[in-house]
Amino acid sequence: MKKLAFLTLTLLFSVSLVFGQTEKKDERKIKETRKELKADRVALRKLEGTEVSASSKENFSADFHNVSNVKWKRNGPFDEASFTQDGKNFKAFYDFDSKLVGTTHFVTFADVPANGQKEIKKEYKDYSIGSVVFFKDNEINDSDMFLYGVQFDDEDNYFVEMTKGTKKIILQVISSGEIFLFKEL
Repeated sequence: MKKLAFLTLTLLFSVSLVFGQTEKKDERKIKETRKELKADRVALRKLEGTEVSASSKENFSADFHNVSNVKWKRNGPFDEASFTQDGKNFKAFYDFDSKLVGTTHFVTFADVPANGQKEIKKEYKDYSIGSVVFFKDNEINDSDMFLYGVQFDDEDNYFVEMTKGTKKIILQVISSGEIFLFKEL
């Protein structure tokens, strides 16, 4: 009877170890895949001229309703619409094919995932928290995005400005709460 109980406990322990290692391997695979995608990333095509595409304006009208105060500009690889919706200021970015890449707007630090907030407060306790920008990805479009002059993966992200004296950095927080140094200004 003791042998049976011991074997059962040993089996359960072994199974839990195997599943635990599988999850860590899956996390490593995801990170490796991200690195490969970044290496294979193709530069976004810069839009020619200074005039915003009529197709971008048409697609914007279809994508957004009940907006006011729309202002357009051509900004590198994007046609950019600044507008107000539900009392908040947004920017929408359209690529070379006049497809929505995503939107940005300011949020509060409290909107950042809890894991990210905790990590930022721990690792950057000497820094002051500044403005926070939320990038909402259009999952239908695979185009990457540029913010602060840096290209990044097409997924929802928070960008937290941090200052320490004259030093200013931007932290990227992904939806799982992981933080990355995005750029030093």
